[in-house]
Amino acid sequence: MTQKAAEVAGHVRQEFGKVIVGQRKALDELLLVLLAGGHGLVEGVPGLAKTLAVKALAHIFQLRFQRVQCTPDLMPADVLGANVFHLSSGSFTLHRGPIFTDLLLVDEINRTPPRTQSAMLEAMEERQVTIDGATEALSEFFSVFATQNPVEFEGTYPLPEAQLDRFLVKIRIGYPEPEQEAEILRKFQEGFNPHALETAGLVPLPPEALREARAEIAAVRVEPTLYQYIVAIVARTRNWPAVSLGASPRATINLMQFAKATAAIEGRDFVIPDDVKTAAPPVLRHRLILKPEADLEGVTAEQVVREVVASVEVPQ
Repeated sequence: MTQKAAEVAGHVRQEFGKVIVGQRKALDELLLVLLAGGHGLVEGVPGLAKTLAVKALAHIFQLRFQRVQCTPDLMPADVLGANVFHLSSGSFTLHRGPIFTDLLLVDEINRTPPRTQSAMLEAMEERQVTIDGATEALSEFFSVFATQNPVEFEGTYPLPEAQLDRFLVKIRIGYPEPEQEAEILRKFQEGFNPHALETAGLVPLPPEALREARAEIAAVRVEPTLYQYIVAIVARTRNWPAVSLGASPRATINLMQFAKATAAIEGRDFVIPDDVKTAAPPVLRHRLILKPEADLEGVTAEQVVREVVASVEVPQ
């Protein structure tokens, strides 16, 4: 095994440290989403460097980056693009929207109406879009990182379950520790500008690094006993007392993929049960719908996932 994924992870962690203080777990999950070829839902209050983290990731891998600021009047064509008629030539030309990129940051996705949210479903699942009946392919590296504010609900449109299920993981970013926040102040006092990443001294990776890391992750071995372990965890969410709707078979696949990526960045070419345990909360927390009475009692999806994982026997 070449351990390319582990080398990439080490490099990205080092470069992240130049622009973001702390948040190691969340930043690792952002990287794992890209390495696993998925999409990430990023949850956190404003001002926690969510946009900066995705921009830095694009900068390190030399990928194209686009940002969409979601508003209630955002239309599908504002994201996908549209055919524009030119009087001079008497023909239509496709004006490509921001979705034609590598990393797409969809800021405050729950502020845009369902019609526009659903316009991204085909892109997220099949890496293609259909505009006026014509199908256009997207980048092989296309990944959506959508942010949402967990405390502000006025003027928002909750994401439908079908769209939530297309996110590989839900990443939670919390407040930094006091000493980390003091370090943030020191960086700004010394002239750090989050809007000028080209001056941050980030060392880019060669273009092939991401492809090689993805190929390595695809080759990570999963023993048959772990198939059963992963299936047992997901299946148990479907009949857990506090859950009205459990995780889908897509979640089963995503749990294995994320566990494989976790193993690869740790330098292993095989998955162990701890990789599955690590992957379970981010992969499953957004896919469970709790019963109303569980909500009233203060039960959270995060709590349910941890209880489910603890209840399943670990294979030897």
